[in-house]
Amino acid sequence: MSLVAQNTKGKSYALNIMDTPGHANFIDEVAAALRLADGVVVVVDAVEGVMSGTERVIRAAVREGLGITLVINKVDRLILELKLPPEDAYIKLKHTVEEVNNTIATCPHTDASMRVSPELGNVCFASASFGWCFSLESFAARYVDTWQMPVAPKELARRLWGDVYYHAERRTFMRRRAPDGKQAVRSFVHFVLEPLYKIFAQVVGEDEPQLRTTLNALGIRLRKADYAMNARDLLRRVLCHFFGPPTGLVDMCVAHIKSPAANARAKTEHLYTGQMDGATAVAMRTCDADGPLVVSVAKQYPSSDASQFYVLGRIFSGHISVGQKVRVLGEAYAPGDDEDMALATVSDAWVYCSRYRIPVSGLGAGSWVLLSGVDASIAKTATIVDTSVAEAELAIVRPLQLPADAVVKIAVEPVAPTELPKLLSGLRKIGKSYPLAHTRVEESGEHILLGTGELYLDCIMHDLRTMYAEIDIKVADPVVAFRETTSETSAIRVFGDSPNGKNRLTIIAEPIDPGICEDIESGKVQADWPARQMGQFFEANHGWDILAGRSIWAFGPTVSGPNILSDDTLPAETDRARLRMVRDSIKQGFVWATREGPLCDEPMRSTRFRILNADLAESAMHRGGGQLIPAARRVCYSSFLTASPRLMEPISFVEIQAPRDCVSNVYTVIGRRRGHVTHDAPKPGSPMYTIHALVPTIDASGFETDLRTFTHGQAFCQLYFDHWQAVPGDPLDREVVLRPLEPSAGQ
Repeated sequence: MSLVAQNTKGKSYALNIMDTPGHANFIDEVAAALRLADGVVVVVDAVEGVMSGTERVIRAAVREGLGITLVINKVDRLILELKLPPEDAYIKLKHTVEEVNNTIATCPHTDASMRVSPELGNVCFASASFGWCFSLESFAARYVDTWQMPVAPKELARRLWGDVYYHAERRTFMRRRAPDGKQAVRSFVHFVLEPLYKIFAQVVGEDEPQLRTTLNALGIRLRKADYAMNARDLLRRVLCHFFGPPTGLVDMCVAHIKSPAANARAKTEHLYTGQMDGATAVAMRTCDADGPLVVSVAKQYPSSDASQFYVLGRIFSGHISVGQKVRVLGEAYAPGDDEDMALATVSDAWVYCSRYRIPVSGLGAGSWVLLSGVDASIAKTATIVDTSVAEAELAIVRPLQLPADAVVKIAVEPVAPTELPKLLSGLRKIGKSYPLAHTRVEESGEHILLGTGELYLDCIMHDLRTMYAEIDIKVADPVVAFRETTSETSAIRVFGDSPNGKNRLTIIAEPIDPGICEDIESGKVQADWPARQMGQFFEANHGWDILAGRSIWAFGPTVSGPNILSDDTLPAETDRARLRMVRDSIKQGFVWATREGPLCDEPMRSTRFRILNADLAESAMHRGGGQLIPAARRVCYSSFLTASPRLMEPISFVEIQAPRDCVSNVYTVIGRRRGHVTHDAPKPGSPMYTIHALVPTIDASGFETDLRTFTHGQAFCQLYFDHWQAVPGDPLDREVVLRPLEPSAGQ
């Protein structure tokens, strides 16, 4: 949503805010929001502290190069639930801040400038349920205005955090306590927490005469009927009057989150795939409203009747207006290949304000805009450019980098077979609405939906039944996706001939380190790098010979896929000129093979294919794509099967918070599902224990329900995909006796 908010000095700012779900399954919504944003406001529970989902968000923000600020929410729980003394509440709040800083410090490419701390102004304290939020500077400004102090609010705020004490008799601040330990009180406790505790105590105590006196002293005037409200509602009313609007939050965002113009250069260099010296890139780096139009579309929202989608995007440069003709470049667009490009006309434009849409005639660079009429060709994300931009300068904004895999899948079919077209239409809309959802059709004819977890698929099925397809749907039990990999180098050199028998490729397969897979998937190494840069990266980071790194042709099955195709042929044995001419055909066969492995049609992972020899026909017509693509696929399959193939299953990370007396039951639930605990420790400042565990995703179906049953609803868990792990056993072992299939009881 977009809104106008005032800071403590009364100056108004336009804020574009996207609230993302806190559940770990919806990390794709976080990735979409990070694409549009210039900074992140991380909201952390004052009692629970930093959880695994929060750590993932912080790491994603650091990876995108965005500024991080912190809001510690639910501070009221320290007072009403835990009933901590003010000094202990301060220690708990400080511990939460340090947890965030420790998480930031563990991320690569971070420095001291990313540290968060209340005295720096990038931390706010809040209670959403009671409607208040403040920073140290906004709280200090209240003191300065009320008591007419001859000091700037910022100077007072610097003394309200850390080991700074206030001596009431001397009316001075000091870095050490007085010798007797009683005269000096920590400044944050004296100036912030003690007044807050007194307000809570007097309102909850329901002593109306004393409360009236206190509120009058604070300048708060309530109606007589307000004092008859229950304690919670009255407390909210009093605190809203006491703190006023959240000007401290606005101050924090303005000071520590860059504006679109200030952040345009960094965001363009991080996301834009075109030439940085072109006119389009120059306009994007300067956030030029008069430059060529470039809009990065990150999210699609359905209309009320789900008949069309509105696209939400960030205008990097130029100006977009209603009725304007634009080019829509899909994720697969590449210069010279306009298959994923379409022309469209902007029919409407809005400023998105949550439940409301404010129509506008147009918007300029730096704004978030909601558009209609351009969604027909968009699958997930897209780049919208003006038709006046020369085709030579067309380039896309990098697709979303999703920090998770869709590993849980279900098969769906309509109850009435005649409603299959409605189901197919609904599945296409699901793919547009959920960034991480994938749909496909198996060879058996089943329609498969893939998502990140049970809740994610639950939401998909709800939308599919009630909004997108509006039909009755049968759903199979959830299963998981697998990956195929190798555990050894191919036992022999494997060759394969083309259908015409005039071409022969010799390839071997071998496993690669998991660290290489992580670097490829995270974008640390790009398939389109020059050979020199590629060789230097693998030599410096993974100890490869520089020639081995320079010989890499492609990653698969996508440009960031965890499989490698490399050319290890010798000039004395192979005609390198002919090999370069058929390079694209061999790469297509490699991509086809790694997308559908030979074991069970699942994608391959962590495998390197090395071309050792290529005997190619002299005539170009005999070594076309129709000959070499299937040959490359078959020889990749053959070399893979001779390299001790294995299946890999997804492993989920589970974080559980439970009271101490429930820990044994939690261990029981984890043990029943082939899981094992990796961490078990009490949560500082709370009565809860935090338990980390790894559970195979195939056994995690219904885990949360099982956990709540065993702990009587006292345990809370977050579960998400963590890594791939080889399944014990050889899938090619012929000594394993398989029982024949039996008909189900219903048939």
